[in-house]
Amino acid sequence: MDLSSLTIKEASELIRKKEISPVELTRVVLKRIEEKDPRINSYITVLWDEAINQAKEEEKLIVSGNYRGPLHGIPLSVKDIFVMRGVRTTCGSKILENFISPYDSTVVKKLREAGAIVVGKNNMDEFAMGSSTENSYFGPTRNPWDLDRVPGGSSGGSAAAVSASLCFASIGTDTGGSIRQPASLCGVVGLKPTYGRVSRFGMIAFASSLDQAGPIAKTVEDAALVLNVIAGSDPRDSTSVRLPVPDYTEHINEGIKGLRIGIPKEYFIKGIDPEVEGAVRKAINFFEDLGAHLEEISLPHTEYAVSAYYIIAPSEASSNLARYDGVRYGFRSPHCESLRDMYTKTRAQGFGAEVKRRIMIGTYALSAGYYDAYYLKAQRVRTLIKRDFEKAFERVDVIMTPTSPEVAFRIGEKIDDPLKMYLSDIFTIPCNLAGLPGISVPCGFNSEGLPIGLQILGKPFDEETILRVGHNYEIHTSWTRRKPPFA
Repeated sequence: MDLSSLTIKEASELIRKKEISPVELTRVVLKRIEEKDPRINSYITVLWDEAINQAKEEEKLIVSGNYRGPLHGIPLSVKDIFVMRGVRTTCGSKILENFISPYDSTVVKKLREAGAIVVGKNNMDEFAMGSSTENSYFGPTRNPWDLDRVPGGSSGGSAAAVSASLCFASIGTDTGGSIRQPASLCGVVGLKPTYGRVSRFGMIAFASSLDQAGPIAKTVEDAALVLNVIAGSDPRDSTSVRLPVPDYTEHINEGIKGLRIGIPKEYFIKGIDPEVEGAVRKAINFFEDLGAHLEEISLPHTEYAVSAYYIIAPSEASSNLARYDGVRYGFRSPHCESLRDMYTKTRAQGFGAEVKRRIMIGTYALSAGYYDAYYLKAQRVRTLIKRDFEKAFERVDVIMTPTSPEVAFRIGEKIDDPLKMYLSDIFTIPCNLAGLPGISVPCGFNSEGLPIGLQILGKPFDEETILRVGHNYEIHTSWTRRKPPFA
């Protein structure tokens, strides 16, 4: 039996029955990382000894009858944006290359309390700024379906690791599509929960009103199992919402007969890859065969989403990243002649080109004389986009769109054209601006064998419905069972 190819549900059942052990499973994963990851580069830090030691402790609990649930003894990873006590957290940046956190993020704490084994920290675009994981100080991650192509971003390391079975699931973050887009490009499932559903405490901030943590997994049901653990209110995070957390697997096997599915005409636009559109439309029509009702809807302010996002997100980033100045923690430029010189050199040498670009855009948009013209106007557009969704959800239960307008592109293809790169998130950004939950589910492959993703958007805090819809599609198709050639 190839243990690495198991889903969380399958592996946890074997662990519960004591047919396999957490140590055995962890060693299989670490061996695969050792063999496969030098070519993929999905990890920045691998916890070789720590993971085995933790697996031994979890195994003792299981042997003594203290089984903690479906994640107990399961090797997972986290994007290198979540702090872990005693482990370096780089955020893919030189400026935090040697930063060691003195505490755990809430997400990591919850995973550990559930008995999950964190085997490492995944590669990412620097400070989560990018759509290809080419902006990492530690080098680009490669897509397991084609090593010459990107895995998407900014959670590209997490998506590639799950796709290549270098972990059973990973926790990524989604600011404008950074869970769903790489999940689509790597042929796995990516879930962005409603803003406020998962604690942001200990998650290094990019754009605070947009960032949300969520799982990347092999199947929809695995994503639900992980969300069961990481979701919930957190007194240390003022943006987390005090709402009860349901069991996301309880109704996942129920049918979707009578479900109303909205198809927004603004998401099937000129320029979308014809093979992507064909696969997505075929998937949407399949839901009609399952008993759902399809209805064309309009989200008229969608065309302004990218413009609004690239004002709001850089503005918040310019504020959040002001703390990296060489004084308190992280990289400090040597040989500085004054405090101002230290600030300037540290930030110039510590940040990559894309981070500098967004800091400058955000600082300009927030500056005196331009705040009303740019930032305030972008926030007003954000409100209009949110109202579009509210109006649409009066008529439909979920909305379906392509996740990405194209399949994985080649490494280096867009790195010198930021505007072209930004359009990679054209279908995922509106979900973040409105604070909605969204999931990407594999729905086919193009003629070159590259994955295509279907995006399902839901009402606020209705993750249960989009998980049920995604699961219904998944169990009637075989897309999630196909494995990449470099796995």
